[in-house]
Amino acid sequence: MTFTRILIAIDNSEIGIHATRVGLELASALGAQVAFIHVIGAAASDDAWMPVASPELSQPPDHRIAQVLASLGEGVPIPDDAAKFVPVGDPAESIVGTARGWPADLVVIGSHGREGLDRVLLGSVAEGVARRAPCPVLVVRR
Repeated sequence: MTFTRILIAIDNSEIGIHATRVGLELASALGAQVAFIHVIGAAASDDAWMPVASPELSQPPDHRIAQVLASLGEGVPIPDDAAKFVPVGDPAESIVGTARGWPADLVVIGSHGREGLDRVLLGSVAEGVARRAPCPVLVVRR
């Protein structure tokens, strides 16, 4: 199997930045096309039925992606022509939907490695993506 289109799910957490580096290095080694996705999760108020706008919505769409890429430092090859997706919604659903629509051959995503009750309560975006993605998923851990 050849990976020619790699979708990298990014955020500005330590593991997210590490996963972005791994995805970019893999893409460079394979000569693959890259796309980035940063999902803005919909926030909710105390009344679960009334949505509240996330502060991220007031920023330009590429702002978070630009922040993460800037934090990577020198020596990490960032393609100028990389597609950037910044959907609002459920992170796992948005990543899976983008992997289908773009379409990706591989998704690279970071995982905090939570276990037990933390994983049950907080959920796992990486696990949700791995279960439903239309392509292989590389889960990067610490």
